[in-house]
Amino acid sequence: MQESRSRALSRGSLSRASDFSDSVTSLRAGLRTWFAAGYLAIGLALAFVVTPVEAVASSESADAAQPTQSQPLQGQLIQSPNDDRQYRAVTLDNGLQVLLVSDPDADKAAAAMDVSVGSDNDPADMPGLAHFLEHMLFLGTEGYPDPDGYQRFISQNGGSHNAFTADQDTNFYFDVDPSAFPEALDRFSQFFVSPQFNPDYVDRERHAVNSEYQARRDDDARRINEALGKALNPDHPINHFSVGSLETLNSDKRPLRQALLDFYHQHYDANVMHLAVLAPESLDAMEQQVRQRFAAVPDRELKKPVIDQPLARDGDLPASLRIKTNEARRQLEFLFPIDDPILEYADKPDDYLANLLGHEGEGSLLAALRKAGWADGLSAGTTQSDGEHALFDISISLTPEGEQHLDDIQASLFEQIRRIRDHGVDAWRYDEQAKLAEQSFRFQQRSEPIDTVSGMAMSLAHYPLQDVQYAPYRMDRFDKAAIDDTLDRLTPDNLLRVYSGPDVSGDETTQYFATPYTLTRRDDWPRGTSLDGLALPEPNPYIAEDLSVQPFDSAEPARLVDSPSVEIWHQANSAFGAPRVEWRFSLQNPDATQDARYAALTRLLAGWLNDGLNERFYPASLAGQDFAAYAHGRGITLAFSGWRDHQDRLMQTVVEQLEQGEITADSIARVKQGLKRSWENAPQDALYQQAQRTLGEALMRPQISTRNMLAALDGLGVEDVRDYRQRFLSQLYVQAMAVGNLDATLARREGLLVANALAPQLHADDIPPLSVLDVPSNAPALHPATTRNDAAVLRYLQGPDLSLQSQASLAVIGQLIGPPFFAKLRTDEQLGYIVSAGYAPFMDAPGLMMLVQSPSVASDTIGQRMDAFLKTFDQRIETLSDDDLAPYRQAVRQQLLQRDQSLSARADRLWQTLAYPQVDFDRRQQLAAQVDKLSVEEIRSAWQTLRHSPALDITADPRDQPSDVDALTSDFEPLTQ
Repeated sequence: MQESRSRALSRGSLSRASDFSDSVTSLRAGLRTWFAAGYLAIGLALAFVVTPVEAVASSESADAAQPTQSQPLQGQLIQSPNDDRQYRAVTLDNGLQVLLVSDPDADKAAAAMDVSVGSDNDPADMPGLAHFLEHMLFLGTEGYPDPDGYQRFISQNGGSHNAFTADQDTNFYFDVDPSAFPEALDRFSQFFVSPQFNPDYVDRERHAVNSEYQARRDDDARRINEALGKALNPDHPINHFSVGSLETLNSDKRPLRQALLDFYHQHYDANVMHLAVLAPESLDAMEQQVRQRFAAVPDRELKKPVIDQPLARDGDLPASLRIKTNEARRQLEFLFPIDDPILEYADKPDDYLANLLGHEGEGSLLAALRKAGWADGLSAGTTQSDGEHALFDISISLTPEGEQHLDDIQASLFEQIRRIRDHGVDAWRYDEQAKLAEQSFRFQQRSEPIDTVSGMAMSLAHYPLQDVQYAPYRMDRFDKAAIDDTLDRLTPDNLLRVYSGPDVSGDETTQYFATPYTLTRRDDWPRGTSLDGLALPEPNPYIAEDLSVQPFDSAEPARLVDSPSVEIWHQANSAFGAPRVEWRFSLQNPDATQDARYAALTRLLAGWLNDGLNERFYPASLAGQDFAAYAHGRGITLAFSGWRDHQDRLMQTVVEQLEQGEITADSIARVKQGLKRSWENAPQDALYQQAQRTLGEALMRPQISTRNMLAALDGLGVEDVRDYRQRFLSQLYVQAMAVGNLDATLARREGLLVANALAPQLHADDIPPLSVLDVPSNAPALHPATTRNDAAVLRYLQGPDLSLQSQASLAVIGQLIGPPFFAKLRTDEQLGYIVSAGYAPFMDAPGLMMLVQSPSVASDTIGQRMDAFLKTFDQRIETLSDDDLAPYRQAVRQQLLQRDQSLSARADRLWQTLAYPQVDFDRRQQLAAQVDKLSVEEIRSAWQTLRHSPALDITADPRDQPSDVDALTSDFEPLTQ
């Protein structure tokens, strides 16, 4: 695959598609990537009409009531035809650049500030200081000194907040109910005007940063990244430790608080800040608020720092690097130093090459490697960009057999590069890529306001105003010379080859993540033999031609087909302005999760379907037609997402493959290896994720635990899958839904095309219902199978029944409990970095979840601190007044009624509704109405009921024996109304 591009991507953080997905979300790249301090919003999908954007600079005082115009930001914002929001660019007197977005339909108001300083700018004596400072800005300002006040206010008003520190950016963002936006913006602005750096919290938050570091020490991405730096220029910031620890953040060399103040004054300045604001208000009103609150940001006449050290020096390359991983994954990367492509972002010569080298269709490098049994995934793109330099990265996910053929894989890569150099640099290929980018931009779907502003603020820091939205999609000119120049860098003499896997024995160990590695400087490379069958892609036959948007009135989904063995639902939609359709077909079989063997076979069958169509469907995915099959407790879902035009061709091909495609031993071996790798690596996942997965495995039915499916997998082979396909297809009930820009006639025809071909025989009553289990009074504590060294406690308090009253009450209590739980157990007691509490329903079964992961405190102690907190929260509920309750009630109501931001989000929400025993598409509205009616007495009663109900604890300590979750919960009964 070609890697998605974003200036927000951190070192080593290029997104890679997993080989086999258990979720429909595999159809779409995620909008968040985990960084040192949280989640990073990177997803702006935007393109092609130049519209006037008001651009003004200020000459007012901080309390000016009316905006005034002065020097404009240069350029006009290029805006998607599918984007009807209003924009205005403003430059304040202090140099702060601001982009305002007025969206009358927005359910949330949001703002983000990007500061052009990051971990690359840490002082040499205090690695991690930039990240530490980011933490400290949340803990009180002169105007709002309460260290928990910001978080409490945002949560109380239905919002969320976070920040991240990247290499060259620090990005702060929040969203909130629009009625609370003025005060939220004022609180936010004080981060950059009058931070306190409260001495009482400097040492406490230093421990929080260290807890974050400890929680990530076993993450292979960070371990590989640290080892990578050892092969490159030691003076480049790639060798810098960015998170911070107790060792690096101390006062041995100078007082830590003074170091924070010095760094803040040296690097935080209006001239290197970019603010993005989105709200359902007029541009004039938004501008006035921004001027009043941000004009006081200091102007120290700073400039954006520049990295002047190259990534690789003369003599560093060629080289090979071998790195030991914790997970059972084998990765081979070919890294070539190039100039940072941001310098040519409007033409994207690097994207052109990434598209060809990362292609997965017939004749591609990946297709040849898959056929040889050496690899099951490949991606290409640019990483480690610093504004001047970057690495072009071809990354290959290897099978165990592939690790024995590294030289042959390298020879095959350079053969494909030679083929591109000789025959692949063509204007028609560039034009095809540009056309597809234009289509995506033309029909841009909105992201959540908080994601939008975070991405826009960062884009403002890296691109001209006109391209803040358009830059990732802009392809102006076929520049053969620029493409050839990049190709000239992709040579054996300019190569760093990196193999990472569990079988490496390193000669050296990195300092912070204790990663064993071996670095070898090379004069030449061993000779390998290139694979046969390599070719360049043909013209893409799947590019949509009919892109007309059909108008439809808004309506609830309707059932088009309601036969004993088939139900097909449909909602025609034009509100998202794109001729796209989301189809879901749930192929339900009563034996899909009968036991661990059947559950594993269901996943093998779904994986085989994806694997068998990979080469054929890759051009379709490039053209905007996506397909994924994923297994679940009741069978397999076929998910289609793409243009209305010709979508039925893909649907027909998928059904033919499912029914008649050859199930080969090679394909099953690849799928089996992918599943085994994923399940064997599950104990390496973040501990809090393992605890959440264990909770789901305990309470949802039908379901088999990952651990038991792994145990059943080894005994399964190609004949088992062949036999299972026939059994599976012979006992089906089909449930389907189409959401998007198609009428009922077309939806019925396409839906029946699939359903009739499958010829289902069963009825809905033959399929086991999805159910949530009731936590009994004697519920045992469950322990995930983990290799992590942290401790964790996840405590789940389940509501008494499935009623709307219980759901509404616990949703509001969840809103109430989150901020004080975080403040007490993380900010004050410093139990760990990962601390949260809130509403956590399973379908219509309400519940509260409290979670703490700690690198230094055992689970028994965490449980005791939870108990102590709950006693203080008892008092909070007892003294709660209606005035106290009102904003939390309103926050929950607003969250329930929040609009879908995209067609895919709408489809996912409606599709999930079909999983309930009673299909009711206004469920959210009913629950919101119930929330509105809640009294303080009802909240108190619900809390007392919850406190006297049994809890389910998921606990983990090093060397715990993992629980057999399936066996220990086998006598749990379903929760009832």
